[in-house]
Amino acid sequence: MNAVTEILAAEPVSGVEIFVPLAKLKKSPRNARKVPHGEAAIEALAASIQHKGLIQNLVVEPETKEDGTPTGNYLVTAGEGRRLAMLLRAKRKQIKKSEVVRCWLDTANDPSEISLDENVTRTPMHPADQFERFRELSESKGYGVEEIGARFGVSAGVVKQRLRLGAVSPKLLQVYREDGLTLDQLMAFAITEDHDRQEQVFANLHHNREPWIIRRDMTASNVVAEDRRAIFVGAEAYAEAGGNIIRDLFSEDRGGFFEDAGLLDTLAVEKLREVAERVQAEGWKWAEAHIDYPHAHGMRRFYPQTVALSDEEEARVDEAWAEYDQIVDGYDSLDEMPEDLAAKARALDAEMDALSAKRSAYDPNVIANGGAFVVLQHDGTVRVERGFVRAEDEALADPQPEPEEGDATEPQMGDDEQPEDGDEDVQDADEDEDPGKPISDSLTRDLSAYRTLALRVALAEQPDMALIALTHTLTAQLFYSYAEAGCLEVRPTVTPLGSHADGIEDTPLAARASEQHEAWAERMPRDVADLWGFIVGLDEAKRIALLAHCAARTVNALRLPWDRKPRSLQTADRLADALALDVAKDWTPTVDSYLGRVTKAHIVDAVTEGVSEDAARRIADMKKPDMAQAAEQLLSGTGWLPAVLRTPEPEGADPAPAEPEDADSVEQPPEVEDSEASFAVAAE
Repeated sequence: MNAVTEILAAEPVSGVEIFVPLAKLKKSPRNARKVPHGEAAIEALAASIQHKGLIQNLVVEPETKEDGTPTGNYLVTAGEGRRLAMLLRAKRKQIKKSEVVRCWLDTANDPSEISLDENVTRTPMHPADQFERFRELSESKGYGVEEIGARFGVSAGVVKQRLRLGAVSPKLLQVYREDGLTLDQLMAFAITEDHDRQEQVFANLHHNREPWIIRRDMTASNVVAEDRRAIFVGAEAYAEAGGNIIRDLFSEDRGGFFEDAGLLDTLAVEKLREVAERVQAEGWKWAEAHIDYPHAHGMRRFYPQTVALSDEEEARVDEAWAEYDQIVDGYDSLDEMPEDLAAKARALDAEMDALSAKRSAYDPNVIANGGAFVVLQHDGTVRVERGFVRAEDEALADPQPEPEEGDATEPQMGDDEQPEDGDEDVQDADEDEDPGKPISDSLTRDLSAYRTLALRVALAEQPDMALIALTHTLTAQLFYSYAEAGCLEVRPTVTPLGSHADGIEDTPLAARASEQHEAWAERMPRDVADLWGFIVGLDEAKRIALLAHCAARTVNALRLPWDRKPRSLQTADRLADALALDVAKDWTPTVDSYLGRVTKAHIVDAVTEGVSEDAARRIADMKKPDMAQAAEQLLSGTGWLPAVLRTPEPEGADPAPAEPEDADSVEQPPEVEDSEASFAVAAE
C-alpha cells in the first residue's frame, strides 16, 4: 500500500482513492474554515473514528515546492477536523503516526471551493431525529449511557439529556419538528417521561408558553426536594418505599422533585409518629404527630415550672463549668483542640445541659393528663410542643383548691324580688338583729361605681402602678385561659399570620417569636391568682420587658385588599421607624420569596436598585426563570428590600414638646375634694 502511495505521489491522478500515512497529512492554507474546531468537536470525531472507523474520506491535494516539485506530503482540502481527531488518537497511543488514512485525491477542483462546499452545502440532522436515534441505541442495542458517550465523544450528562429528549411524547416531538415548540420548551416537557402528562399540559397551554410555566405545570403535583417533608423523610427512604424522584436534566433542580406527594406525606407522618411515641413514653397521656401545627386545637397549655436543684447538683454545675473553662482556655473552638480534650469538653457540656434541664419540670398532674404535639418545622427538623390539656382533662391537670369552711356565701335576694306578705316586719327585725347581712345589689353597684372611679383617678396619678396593672391584664389573657383575671378592660388581639402567608409560622423568625413566648411562659406562676405578686416582684427592667412582649404579640401591620386601614398602617410605619426596623436581617429576596412571583420588570427594577443599572441590563434579555435565579445571586447580601418591607423615611420630625418655664405652672390633675362630688360624677 505504501508503494501505491509513493507512485501516486510521484504521478498524481485526480479523482482516485489513496492511502496516505497520517504523518504526511497537513492542514491546507486554503481551508475555508478560519475559526478552529472546538475541543469537544475533535473529541467527538476521535470517539466516532475509534468505534466506527473513518466514515468519510479526507479530500487532499499534493503539497509542492515553489518550483512545482512534490514534497511527498498532502494538504487536507476537506476533513481538517478528522485529521485533528486522528492526531488526537495518535497522541493517546491508540494509533501510530504511520497509520494510513483513506483519502480522495482531487487536483481538478479549487481547494478553497471544496472546503467551502463541505461546510456549507449540507443539511444537518434535525435535533428531534438525533434524540430519537440516541434513544434507539439505548433500547435496541442495549448501550448504556457511558457506552453511547464513548462512541460519540460526548459526556454522560449530554447522553442523558438526549435520551430524555428522545423519550418525550412522539406527538410533541412532531410539533417540535414542525417548529411548533422551541428546544427550551421541549426540554421543559422532558422533566418527566409521562407522555399523558406532557400532552395534557401542552393541551392546556395558552398564549404564554414560557419554559418556566411548562415546568411549573409539569411539576404542579410534585414536591421539590427542598420541601421540609422531603428533607425530613430523605431521598433514600422515599425511594425505598417505591417513590420516584424526577430530575430536571436541563436546569438546576436542587435535588429534583418527589413525584408522589401522598407517599411523602405518609412517610413523614409515620416518622413523626415514631418521635411522638418516644415523647409519650415520657409519661404524657397522649402525643399527636402533625406535619403542620394544629393552631385550632383550642386547648389550654401549661408550661414547666422552675425547680431548684439540690445543693450537690448546684455544686456539680459550678465544678463542671470550672473544668470546662479550664479545658477550652486558649482555644477558639473545639475543632482546634486535641481529640481527647475535645471529647472531654463535649462530655462536660452535655452534663451541664442535663443538669440545667432539671431546673424546670412539668407538674406530674399535667403530664398524667396532658399531651404534646410533634410537628415538622420549616427546615425539616422536628419540634415538640408539650403541656397541652384537653378540656375534659383540665380539672384533673389543674385541680383548684377546695373553698375553706365559712367561705361560702349565702344566696342573695335580687332587687326585683319582694318579700312575701307578712315577711316585711320580719326582714326589718332581721336587719336590726343581724348587721352582717349582705347589702342589696343596687347599693353594691353604686358603691362599686364610686370605687371604680376612685381607682381610675388613683391609677392615673401613679404611672408605675398603671404599668403593673396593664402588664397583669395583658399577661393574664395571653398566658392563661382566664380573660376575667384582670380588672382593666383591655383586650389583646393576636392575629394568626399563617392564613395570610403560607409557611410563615415555620420560619426562623417565627421560631424566635415562639421561643420568646415560651421563655416567659416557663417563668409564670401556675395559678393566675399568683400572677399579680409575680409581676410586682419583677424588677423594673424585666417588668417592662414583659409588657413589651405582650404588646408585641398584638402588632398587626397586615396590608389586606379588603381591610383598608391607612391610619393603622401609617402608625405601623412610624413604629418601624422608631424601632429602626431592618427586615433585611431576616429576609432575603429569593426565587421563592419574591423574584419568582413578580414580573420581569419588577426583577429588573430590583437589580437596578439593589446592584446597578449595568447588572440589570445584563439580565434584561434572559428568560424569567434564569433571570430570577441570576437576580437572586446578584441581590444576595445587598440588603435590598421590596417597598412593602422597607422602613419609610419619616416625612418630618415631630416638634419637641415645649419645656415648662416653671414646674409649678404645669396643670396638675384635679384632686377628689370630697366623696359626694365624686359620687355625683359617677352617677352621671
